Amino acid sequence: MGRAMTQNASARFDLCAVGNAIVDVLAPCEPAFLETQGLTPGSMQLVDEVQSAALYDAMAAGVEASGGSAGNTVAGVGSFGGRAAYLGKVADDVLGEVFAHDIRAAGVHFDTSALIGGAGTGRCLINVTPDGQRTMCTFLGAANQLTVDDIDTGLIGDSAIVYLEGYLFDPAPARAAFEKAAAAAHAAGRKVAITLSDSFVVGRWRAELLDFITASADIVLANDAELTALFETDDFDAACDRLAAVVDTAAVTRGAEGSVILRGAERVAVPAYPVAKVVDTTGAGDQYAAGFLLGLARGLPLEAAGRLGSLAASEVIAHWGPRPMTELKALAETNGLALG
Repeated sequence: MGRAMTQNASARFDLCAVGNAIVDVLAPCEPAFLETQGLTPGSMQLVDEVQSAALYDAMAAGVEASGGSAGNTVAGVGSFGGRAAYLGKVADDVLGEVFAHDIRAAGVHFDTSALIGGAGTGRCLINVTPDGQRTMCTFLGAANQLTVDDIDTGLIGDSAIVYLEGYLFDPAPARAAFEKAAAAAHAAGRKVAITLSDSFVVGRWRAELLDFITASADIVLANDAELTALFETDDFDAACDRLAAVVDTAAVTRGAEGSVILRGAERVAVPAYPVAKVVDTTGAGDQYAAGFLLGLARGLPLEAAGRLGSLAASEVIAHWGPRPMTELKALAETNGLALG
């Protein structure tokens, strides 16, 4: 798309993310449990409040942690020592207070007004099988009540990159908020990034996503399943070519095979960092996005940005939970990766 971007040094924030403000509940399970509950392994599906309560009662004991895909990403940016902001809706309840405390403790600017008198704060029930794969059931609650009124155009204009979470494509008001956020970013000479989030999201909104990407996105993040679903093909290389034709830059993750970064005809393969044991893949893509987008915001070469992403992903899959437990800034320095 070739839009000009103002000097990042003039940006107050490296990244401003717009996403579903969710509290994650993670628990171990066996594959048989997923079958009993009628869940597709590795999927994300939306559930209502009653279904969420029933699944929660059936799950094994687990841990609660503030999450949401874009929320995890900005927490990762904070762990790298980057400057991040977040726009997302929680309710005026206990879980909402937990989310707000956690994201601010990660060094992220967050002041979206809480929803009063409506649905409760959203939560995602994540069952993790022994191979580290996660199956997610999400009750969005207040999270999908984000509207255009919650978009702080000044905050977005003060951010080098605005990052939009694909999960928010489900509620129509949030899609309108996306349009406002993208317009504000481009009016300020900033870049717009979007993550496809999940192949099931792509399946529901393929045409709308493609329209938005073509018209409004400069950067796309996806995994290989989401990418091929977007273009309805099993040909990975062909899908890469089609994506590269409509956005400036894209990063496609491939699990243990690492990632491929696209810019025009350029293809940069970035290997995954080795991990002794994969414990929980929750948040792997979110943390990859944190490193990669921070690298772009700081003007790093594509390979260096991809390596930051791979490093962050390797940290998070080695433990439970979707956010870093080791300071990513120190980890980057140990691995010879300068943030600029």
